[in-house]
Amino acid sequence: MWWRRDKKAGGGGAAGGDAAAQGPPRFLDPEVLARIGSLELVARAVVEGFISGLHRSPFTGFSTEFAEYRQYMPGDDLRYLDWRLLGRTDRYFIKKYRADTNAQVTLVLDTSGSMGYAGAGAAVTKLRYAQFLAASLAHLAARQHDAVGLLAFGESVHTHVPALARTGHMRTVYGRLSALEAGGETRFAEALHEAADRLARRGIVILVSDFYEQPERLAGAFQHLRFRGHDVLAFHVLDPTEAEFDFDDAVLLLEDAETAEQLPVLPDVVARGYRERMRAHLETLRQTAAANRVDYELVRTDSPLDYALFSFLSRRAGK
Repeated sequence: MWWRRDKKAGGGGAAGGDAAAQGPPRFLDPEVLARIGSLELVARAVVEGFISGLHRSPFTGFSTEFAEYRQYMPGDDLRYLDWRLLGRTDRYFIKKYRADTNAQVTLVLDTSGSMGYAGAGAAVTKLRYAQFLAASLAHLAARQHDAVGLLAFGESVHTHVPALARTGHMRTVYGRLSALEAGGETRFAEALHEAADRLARRGIVILVSDFYEQPERLAGAFQHLRFRGHDVLAFHVLDPTEAEFDFDDAVLLLEDAETAEQLPVLPDVVARGYRERMRAHLETLRQTAAANRVDYELVRTDSPLDYALFSFLSRRAGK
């Protein structure tokens, strides 16, 4: 993908400590998050904001699909007590849902060169935003005692942390996640096929990428993941300038973020055609995801992270 590399945005430093201590604002701006040094702290801040926005929503986690009953134990949340069953049998049972049954959640991140892009004025690169998003989803999954794993890929899968639900495991996930860097070309579809082969146990697979891949090639990879029994979520991360192509330069020198090849263009000449092709690409991606029962969400790097979580997971729970 061709993009002018306007700037690099990174993870920030200790300056975020004061902001974190004051508690999460509603909603959390990516620029605020960029000043918090630790991905774990970012995740906690985002999830606290997300949870406070739910106002005791009746859904828990990623799914409300009923799974099974279990006997009531002192301290259980009475919201999940089956009062009708109590009336019929005079016995106390808790309803468990699919999300409450220790699911395996695997975060799959694209670290190709195009993910390192940040437009002029952007607070974070696409990869940094993806790391914020992945860390927040990991923290949310860990809160409900799910096993959390990580896969990252460029040309192939280069990072794999198996999904576990043991003490101390999340530090490994956050550490490996924070160490990811953007670079090189990507073979997105091939990497997803490799991921599907590696993940032996069915679970929730969360894809985070800029999705610069032919939709028909993605369809085969989606089908492979679904055939393996995975519930697939796709977060499509774009910088605002990618979505809008809003450049005021007379002549623009674009650089392929993955091959470093350069191409001079006239923005006022190519902008309309670019926007039409981008709209068509996004619509085809949505249709491809829907056809393969993949939950798809487009997010921009200037979007508040807890708002993106709230919008997506609320809609998903309402299915």
